[in-house]
Amino acid sequence: MSKFDNDKVMPRYMLIAVVLTLLGFAVVGKAFYIMTAKKQYWTEVADRLKRDSVSVKPKRGNILSCDGQLMATSIPEYKIYMDFKAGGEKKDSLWNLKVDSICMGLHEIFPSKTAEEFKQHLEEGHKKMSQNWPIWPRRINYNTFTEVKQLPVFNLSKYKGGFHYEEFNARRRPFGSLGERTIGSLFGAKDSARQGLELAFDSILRGTPGLTNRRKVLNKYMNIPIILPIDGCDIVTTIDVNMQDLAERAVIEELKLIGGDLGVAILMEVETGDIKAIVNMTRCPDGEYREVKNNAVADLREPGSVFKTASMLVALDDGVVDTSYMVNTGGGVYPMHGREMKDHNWRRGGYGTISLPRILEVSSNIGVSRIIDDKYGNRPEKFIEGIYRTGLAADLKLPIKGYARPHIRMPEKDKYGHWTNWSKTALPWMSIGYETQIPPISTVTFYNAIANNGIMMRPRFVKSIMKDGKVVAEFQPEKVMERRIAKPQTIKTMQTILEHVVSQGLGRKAGSRMFKVAGKTGTAQIAEGGGYKTGVVKYWLSFAGYFPADKPRYSCIVCLKKSGLPASGGGMSGVVFHHIAEGVMARNLKLDVKDAHDTTSISIPDVKDGDILEAEYVLKHLGIKTNQSWGGSYANGNPIWGKAERQAGMVTLQKQQIEKGITPNVIGMGAKDAVFLLESQGLKVRLYGRGKVKSQSYPSGKQIVEGSECILSLE
Repeated sequence: MSKFDNDKVMPRYMLIAVVLTLLGFAVVGKAFYIMTAKKQYWTEVADRLKRDSVSVKPKRGNILSCDGQLMATSIPEYKIYMDFKAGGEKKDSLWNLKVDSICMGLHEIFPSKTAEEFKQHLEEGHKKMSQNWPIWPRRINYNTFTEVKQLPVFNLSKYKGGFHYEEFNARRRPFGSLGERTIGSLFGAKDSARQGLELAFDSILRGTPGLTNRRKVLNKYMNIPIILPIDGCDIVTTIDVNMQDLAERAVIEELKLIGGDLGVAILMEVETGDIKAIVNMTRCPDGEYREVKNNAVADLREPGSVFKTASMLVALDDGVVDTSYMVNTGGGVYPMHGREMKDHNWRRGGYGTISLPRILEVSSNIGVSRIIDDKYGNRPEKFIEGIYRTGLAADLKLPIKGYARPHIRMPEKDKYGHWTNWSKTALPWMSIGYETQIPPISTVTFYNAIANNGIMMRPRFVKSIMKDGKVVAEFQPEKVMERRIAKPQTIKTMQTILEHVVSQGLGRKAGSRMFKVAGKTGTAQIAEGGGYKTGVVKYWLSFAGYFPADKPRYSCIVCLKKSGLPASGGGMSGVVFHHIAEGVMARNLKLDVKDAHDTTSISIPDVKDGDILEAEYVLKHLGIKTNQSWGGSYANGNPIWGKAERQAGMVTLQKQQIEKGITPNVIGMGAKDAVFLLESQGLKVRLYGRGKVKSQSYPSGKQIVEGSECILSLE
């Protein structure tokens, strides 16, 4: 028999088990309560705890333009707080004495808040004896911080006065919104890249955090560095600030003029592929234009007629046509496999029979589509292979996050020989820039390759990485493809045709009287909001080309989106291209006085009548001969009045006798000499115009009545 009495022991065990179970539930319940209802409270407590090891943020690297100007940099910003427990009674008595002065000083620094409002706010924190009471709710810059730091109490040490702060690295762009989407930005208060080059090169710009140990010594915490932070490197971009500004202003001005919705421009250096300017302007609800999205690299759109250059390049390179090839475009309307293909002038009777170069000059849809359909209709894949050969479908591997790859589909057949993704109308419409989707950056890269004699360069956004003023890595210009996009002779032929598009075709407004321009216009309808036939018709207007055409330095594409007519790629985008091209070339002009002389230039200046003694002095020092017979010199008095006449290789000077009291003849003189001479004779003179005197109201040779008025007309 067991010596334990189960009837007495088991109830005790059960009681203990129940108590422990209830205790367990209580612990779990309390933990759940702390994790949910009290989470915010304990999170704030944890934030106030002093950690032994603290991460130290490095300084983020700068983003520089191609000539070293700051386009993005980090500057310190501060959030300021007050610890009302610091300093004890001594600080409290000083606080009570100086609080009005402090609040008045804060009001002068932050005028949006009155001194009384500051006092109420700070007294509330003082009443609560808060150790981390915000003085101002937002971040402040360094200059404002130093002003606040000079106020009474705030100018004491942290442990005596209680004033303390939190420092942040704020990202700033000295040129404002210039190239904003390409340069990129950070997320608010976080050191976290959001877009553009900031995101693409985040790991390089960010640097490596350090580590410091916090130790309490005599009631004060000391920071003892363990690992020093390594500041981020600087990146040098290919962007030229002046060209970027020029391109942005040109795009915005045209958008305002035509009421456009979107404008894109890319300026590229032919030889290197360097992107010198990239513009993305979208009209916002308030009517202003801002950079909202990097449309230049991210937008997939049907390119329109700028694609015709690629179509003709393939046909010429394959040898199926040459520049003498003629096409009958009829009256501007032509049936294409059950659909009507129209030229832009179909209402005016079309172009009739024209040659291949003229087809591109006038941007004939019928001409291009007939050539491609006739030569590649039975083997459309051969045409697409040719387009791939031009590099238009290549992955450019851009450093900009979110860039788009072109979509140019290859015809495919099923096992029965039927097209699975193709129709009879696909090829004609693809040849004129529809049924494909290509970002503007790919189109300008293609035109840049034509300018570069067939060598396609990858767009380059960053030239080098620098650390402490020294280059640590360089990004060399890089080819997209090892081979040329077409045969050398084909490229030369296309260069000539594109030059003629501007000089005698639809691209005239993109041209310049100062240098040659080559390029192609493009106007395409955009399928938005239900397709082409519903809603308001929108147009994608383009001009892509390069300049100077005889020795290309820059390629450029301009794309504008607008609603309704009129809509013209050459007349609208071409105008922007013209302004960009002339502005860029004007910046690169190096003028020399010798350049002003040619076979028709005049080396002998036109000299005004008047003080011929002064004229002789100037001409002598310019090395220009004068006649010696007039016998003038400073010894004989100054001025000596007379006439000057330009002759072959010299200027002849002839003295004029001035009689006292008789009106002199001042016609041909400059304003200064004419006024001096007439007023010295007692006349009052009034001037109209500028230049030489063409007429005088008081006739020469007349007796002067002192105080009379003589009106001189200058021209």
